[in-house]
Amino acid sequence: MKRILPAAVIPLALVLAAGCDGQGGGDASQANAAKGEINIWLSNNPDELAWGKAMVEQWNGAHADQKITAQEIPAGKTSEEVIGAAITAGNAPCLIFNTSPAAVPGFQKQGGLVPLDTFDGAAKYISDRTGATADQYKSPDGKFYQLPWKSNPVMIFYNKDLFAKAGLDPEKPALATYDDFLAAARKIKSSGAAPAAIYPAPSSEFFQPWFDFYPLFAAETGGKQLVENGKAQFNSPEGQKVAAFWKTLYDEGLAPKETYNGDSFADQKAAMAIVGPWAIPVYKDKVKWGAVPVPTSTGKPAEQIKTFSDAKNVAMYSACKNRATAWEVMKFATSKEQDGELLNKTGQMPLRSDLQAAYPDYFTKNPAYTQFAAQASRTVEVPNVPNSVAIWQAFRDAYSNAVIFGKQPVNDALSGAESKVNQLASGS
Repeated sequence: MKRILPAAVIPLALVLAAGCDGQGGGDASQANAAKGEINIWLSNNPDELAWGKAMVEQWNGAHADQKITAQEIPAGKTSEEVIGAAITAGNAPCLIFNTSPAAVPGFQKQGGLVPLDTFDGAAKYISDRTGATADQYKSPDGKFYQLPWKSNPVMIFYNKDLFAKAGLDPEKPALATYDDFLAAARKIKSSGAAPAAIYPAPSSEFFQPWFDFYPLFAAETGGKQLVENGKAQFNSPEGQKVAAFWKTLYDEGLAPKETYNGDSFADQKAAMAIVGPWAIPVYKDKVKWGAVPVPTSTGKPAEQIKTFSDAKNVAMYSACKNRATAWEVMKFATSKEQDGELLNKTGQMPLRSDLQAAYPDYFTKNPAYTQFAAQASRTVEVPNVPNSVAIWQAFRDAYSNAVIFGKQPVNDALSGAESKVNQLASGS
């Protein structure tokens, strides 16, 4: 399921024209102290746009001399490619409220990001708001080039009607262990309840492991990232168990190998999906759903399960001239009040350490989101390492070849990917 929010391709010239009201280079120290108008980009998600427009209106009403101009991220194959092109052209906006953590190392290498630590109190503000999780968002030089903003901790969504049709308990399904999950998947398939038990995208994009392998790897290892201390972690007993689990699903036809043009879960072609709380309003009128943590080999208790964050963050781009205003806007947009508005409008989880305590009324009124708020405190981010996107692509290529399509033994594929990833993570 694609979560990078791609849209129709547009000419590069239009991307490069979508600048920051003339906010090109200039002296960094001058820019850091300068205040004035800024331009920001927002995700094309309708709920996020609604939040963003309201946030901008509120800011502009109180800051006539420092107005924000907001627009959607220009369309392109992926947001990351559009942003990278704008950095190259020197036309990036001041702030982008949809910066993928996986893209930060590349944007940083381009010289496209402003280290937020250059603003007084910024590192403390980030750490105080986000808690210990903030450390996952530091770059190797120890600085923050992104402000942790919101997460969509992924869990197993399941279709209660299809589970009942397959003779499975729709309220408390046994899905905690790999054996339990496989038994349920086989029953779904053999009963004809759905064509597929689960249907993660089998395509080759670098980010697809975030919605099949990586959440289960995070859970199985107690929170390891794909790369730690410059070394690949996935060619391990835990990584091999996760890969073997998925290979069984593909080998037995419980997870299809063909790309599905649409949302297989919403269309009831699959009885399960790995998604986060952004999907609740999407599925609300289409599927009677439940959600449980991702499985582990031994069936760890829910409160011990860690999963992929599926976070999007806010970054300041070096083309920005009025950076003092941009930093104030970052703090305003991630204040307790604005985080509450984001939660209300989107159901996505602000990256706050006090999430449930901060918004008790919301979670009382919206109990379906409570388990995602609890899970949000136990998330694993993509590693902030050199060549991040290339690392994920190398892993995905090996995984697809062995696990999905069975063209290579899994152990050989993981070993080969480990060597490539270690080389990439070293910066070479």
